Amino acid sequence: MNTHRASTEQIRDGMLGLLIGDACGVPYEFRRPEELPPFEELDMFPPKGFLRSYSHVPLGTWSDDGAQALCLYTSLVSCGHYHPHDFASRLLRWHDEGYMAVDNYVFDIGNQTSVSISRLKKGMTTSNSGMRGERNNGNGSLMRCLPLALLHNGNDIALVVDAHRQSRLTHGHTRSQVCCALYCLWVRRELQGYDDAWSEATATLKEIYQFDPQSLRELKEQIQPDREPCGTGTGYVVDSLHSARRACLEKDFESIIKRAISFGNDTDTTAAIAGGIAGIRHGNTGIPKIWKSKLRGLEILEQLSLLSDSSIR
Repeated sequence: MNTHRASTEQIRDGMLGLLIGDACGVPYEFRRPEELPPFEELDMFPPKGFLRSYSHVPLGTWSDDGAQALCLYTSLVSCGHYHPHDFASRLLRWHDEGYMAVDNYVFDIGNQTSVSISRLKKGMTTSNSGMRGERNNGNGSLMRCLPLALLHNGNDIALVVDAHRQSRLTHGHTRSQVCCALYCLWVRRELQGYDDAWSEATATLKEIYQFDPQSLRELKEQIQPDREPCGTGTGYVVDSLHSARRACLEKDFESIIKRAISFGNDTDTTAAIAGGIAGIRHGNTGIPKIWKSKLRGLEILEQLSLLSDSSIR
């Protein structure tokens, strides 16, 4: 099955897209769609008079979504492959020290991730630290898995296996694992330039799961990837994935991020997931210059070689 090595530019564009989408969505998190400004006024800097979420956090700051994605990115670069113990150690550093967070300040963490980190600290293995109940299907493992697709050198089966493994660290239910696998294949097909990357990814995953009936059942019956794009921007992993897909129907990077935010609810995560796809699809030049220049934490990205001289122009 297919392998793909992303170019340096594709890696930078995808990561920058995720981080900017996250930062743009932060001020609107937890708001219902009807509480948001008009579509055209949605921005990294909300209009005057809007009572934004996290008012104590400077605008342009990425949240737990971006920080955890950077934890995974640095782990993959350091180890050369997915290493659950190394990744877990970086998540613990993020939680305790603000590693990969802007200003080393952790201001947002999902309940499932918080519980899983507590379980890791108590000695739970990385394969069992994530809760596995059907109600434990938040989007915390989906929001961060982009770097796996960008940096993975293995074939599609190996990518799917590692997508499952990285999810189990905090989100152990099969549904969450399958959503991460589908997103990673979607990213890979975008990198490869397919016109309908989602459908190509879906077909590949169905083929891979022929020998995994539980995952195949979750894919077909719960995630239903063949249905029309829809979504309401909630923190439920399936809705997050479909909301990002719906946002990505827009024609350019800015419109994709605004559409993701317009659904309300978990705005930063929806925009981060969609932003990764949009960054790959539209490239650095397609990202609004003002958003690139106002993104905070650029010194972190410089240290990780995720910024080139042209990245913020």
